Amino acid sequence: MSPLVYVTVGRYYVLQCSNYVLGCNSGVSFDGGFYVSLFCRSLVMAQPAAKSQWLRGKVKAVLSGDTLVIMGMTKAEIPPEKTVVLAHLSAPRLARRGGQDDPFAWDSREFLRKLCIGKDVVFRTEYTIPNFSREFCSVFIGTTNVGNEVVTHGWAKVKEVKGEVTPEHTELLRLEEQARQQGLGLWDRSPGSVDAAIRNLPPSAVGDPSNLDAMGLLAANKGKPLEAVVEQVRDGSSLRVYLLPEFQFVQVFVAGIQAPSMGRKTTQESTIASDIPSDEPNGDSNAEPRGPLTSAQRIAASSTFNEVSPDAFGREAKHFTEIRVLNRDVRIVLEGVDKFSNLIGSVYYADGESPKDLALELIENGYAKYVEWSASMMEEEARRKLKAAELQAKKDNPAAERRVNLSSIRCPKLGNPRRDEKPAPYAREARELLRTRLIGNQVQVSMEYSRKVPLADGSTAPAGPADSRVMGFGSVFLLSQGKEKDVPSTTPSTAVGQQPGVNVAELIIARGLGTVIRHRDFEERSNYYDNLLAAESRATAGRKGIHSAKDPPSMHVTDLLTTSAKKAKDFLPFLQRNRRMTAVVEYVLSGHRFKLFVPKETCSIAFSLSGVRCPGRDEPYSNDAISLMRRKIMQRDVEIEVETVDRTGTFLGTLWESKTNVGIILLEAGLARLQTGFGADRIPDAHLLAQAEQSAKKQKLKARALIWENYVEGEEVSNGATNDKKQKEEFKAAVTEVLGGGKFYVQAVEDQKVASIQQQLASLNLKEAPVIGAFNPKKGDIVLAQFSADNSWNRAMVVTGPRGAVQSAKDKFEVFYIDYGNQETVTYSQLRPLDPSVSSAPGLAQLCQLAYLKVPTLEEDYGQEAAMYLSENTLSEPKTFKAVIEERDTSGGKVKGQGTGNLLLVTLIDEESDTSINAVMLKGGVARLEKRRRWEPKDRQQMLDELEKYQAEARTKRLGMWEYGDIESDDDENPLPSAKKTGAGKR
Repeated sequence: MSPLVYVTVGRYYVLQCSNYVLGCNSGVSFDGGFYVSLFCRSLVMAQPAAKSQWLRGKVKAVLSGDTLVIMGMTKAEIPPEKTVVLAHLSAPRLARRGGQDDPFAWDSREFLRKLCIGKDVVFRTEYTIPNFSREFCSVFIGTTNVGNEVVTHGWAKVKEVKGEVTPEHTELLRLEEQARQQGLGLWDRSPGSVDAAIRNLPPSAVGDPSNLDAMGLLAANKGKPLEAVVEQVRDGSSLRVYLLPEFQFVQVFVAGIQAPSMGRKTTQESTIASDIPSDEPNGDSNAEPRGPLTSAQRIAASSTFNEVSPDAFGREAKHFTEIRVLNRDVRIVLEGVDKFSNLIGSVYYADGESPKDLALELIENGYAKYVEWSASMMEEEARRKLKAAELQAKKDNPAAERRVNLSSIRCPKLGNPRRDEKPAPYAREARELLRTRLIGNQVQVSMEYSRKVPLADGSTAPAGPADSRVMGFGSVFLLSQGKEKDVPSTTPSTAVGQQPGVNVAELIIARGLGTVIRHRDFEERSNYYDNLLAAESRATAGRKGIHSAKDPPSMHVTDLLTTSAKKAKDFLPFLQRNRRMTAVVEYVLSGHRFKLFVPKETCSIAFSLSGVRCPGRDEPYSNDAISLMRRKIMQRDVEIEVETVDRTGTFLGTLWESKTNVGIILLEAGLARLQTGFGADRIPDAHLLAQAEQSAKKQKLKARALIWENYVEGEEVSNGATNDKKQKEEFKAAVTEVLGGGKFYVQAVEDQKVASIQQQLASLNLKEAPVIGAFNPKKGDIVLAQFSADNSWNRAMVVTGPRGAVQSAKDKFEVFYIDYGNQETVTYSQLRPLDPSVSSAPGLAQLCQLAYLKVPTLEEDYGQEAAMYLSENTLSEPKTFKAVIEERDTSGGKVKGQGTGNLLLVTLIDEESDTSINAVMLKGGVARLEKRRRWEPKDRQQMLDELEKYQAEARTKRLGMWEYGDIESDDDENPLPSAKKTGAGKR
């Protein structure tokens, strides 16, 4: 017997004995899970183990006789996927649209499908081909080599190898010759076998319903199970299948349910060529590439499509369906046909020995909702089960929210301050009535009907499932309340019985704050429609609300979230003079930051809890904190005490709801930390906040898995949430444009999008001028613009343009180059629509400002000198800097041109000289330090102390702005209120 030899290759452990190898593959797979796989195979197959790591996954789909889709086995809701081809093999190709199978293509795919689908596999990449996305792999199911199995049964050919022949390839050639001699699979040469192995495919009904007599198929098979194989899952409740044995390719909508849409591209104008759906499994298309579009076609195509993103849980619902039925044998019971000849049916799949109803599974797991229009085609018992499952799913998630629109009434619109849309008369009064009567009270909701509405206003195209949303309408009854003088105490009985309480819609109509919709005869309406009409008659007779001849009440509300930070600071004295003020929470921006309406000052403000910080956006537990605050204070009356305002215009202070400090609620729940950088003497209830944080630390809140679950007394153990001393974010940057006031634009050097977009732009051939009338750029549009300095084409945003349509090729447009930050005026002839081949990713130029400094603007004294000095130190030669992000300012909103959008306050470090540009500006006397605040975080104090010496040097040498002595700013921030003595933690 041969001696035992232990071989270790990375995490692949091999026990060699004679001519066989027992392998134990242990480690973390591409899916993130820990695995151990044991298998026995010939010694020569173990040698390539060092090529790449062995990975574990599950076969999700089988595209052909040699191609698999393998998904990782992670805890993620949607795991990663790989499309792999069996190494060294070539199977016959399945037919594309309108084509014909290669001989034995379907049998080859079926063999691999039945062998692998849904099975756990171990695989490794053996080799790749340049410019080909798929990898060529060895795949094992337990101890079975999938490639060897396919060749042994004759369902694939072995490719020729150029160069050295490996032992694996030699084994495959031996198995192929053995199958050839036995006449298996592809090697069957019996008379008529080749012709019999080619499917006779009828014309596809997908994309062309005229190819299928849907009503005839339904009449012949109503209530009968049809055998089918699922080839594609479009969304959670829409499948494309082959009906066996005729191989009729059809689309089937699952009866009784509707899953969230997966989104799509919608056409806004007439297209150049119609979109032909793919027949490839799961949407993968291998169609031959078309020739390049002409310039005229690109101009037309650039405005043709609009991307519609998937609905919430759309991807999850699709994945749920895919892992159960994709490439599986299913049984379909046809229930009906809609007016577009789409088949509606119940889908059953095998789960062990018992069949399962796909519709029921989707509803029970919350991935679909019950819809009456297709459920009406089903039997009563099946409908009852779906309804019961939906009710149970809602009960299992009591915290779930649902948007309800009141049936059959219309109220004045509130408008949108960001679009300069003012509220309609009585709009505020209508909302305030609902808020004061309903928030926090128990209600009973009766859903009555639903309507599909288009996502975009003014669209003339018919609304499809991806470009529309469904609105649910119902009646809401207030259960716990006193008598309403506008609503009769005893409401008349209706066909649906006695009302369970005060109908909120009737209350609104009776107060004259809305009108009743006049439905057409065939339209669904409120079950209490007659009561609504009677209430409207009373309001009209009494001349109430909108029925009154008097002028409506007016209120001007100043929205400080959309104004400059300076204007917010001007409001600070008014918000401080009465100490505690009443406010209404309009929106929860984050766990500790809210939008409040202050009635006394008729303004809306951004308000942040002083000394309390929740995890930031996309950090662990951020959503938990937001959800808690939405439940506790959303649209509630609260009390606030404003202490100060920060540089972004956000007011800091304390907020109470029902005499309870909201900061204490967050800290006790383990969803926030107490900011140690703030002075405790200025925060009301400071000792109570500290007690709440200590309580959360001691309990560790393991049951709720929050930020103190790993806390050890005496240590600050982070669980991924915000730390008091957070590691600052850094990135390599190249300065592309310098503005005034210490602002400039940078590109992230290591961002791969930069090189990719530059290559895309360089490959364009834009010679033909646009046709006037076919291309009308508007403000905010992203276009291609020719830069005047070097005639290169770059992505740009239209900032301003001529009024109305373009009249001449010499019409002027001001454009902002979103990848570089510069702005210039160009003519119409220097613009083109954004080519489809160019990425539509957000601009690569990031607006930055030197942190801790006050740099004069271009209009101020020394502003020009400061801009030139910054340019000389950043743009005089190609240079890469390290940008350390000190703070983010999001008050700029969306990018509308140069100098707008989100702002990063950075320390810009020249790595060659190891000096910061911030210090260089101070040393040159063209900038000065910001005014220190009384309560600065320690890290900020340290940075200001470090920079102070450079400013002192410039002041001593009388450089720049210091040449005439010390200077004082006219626009320094308002001084903070002096600290007040506190007793027992209160002011």
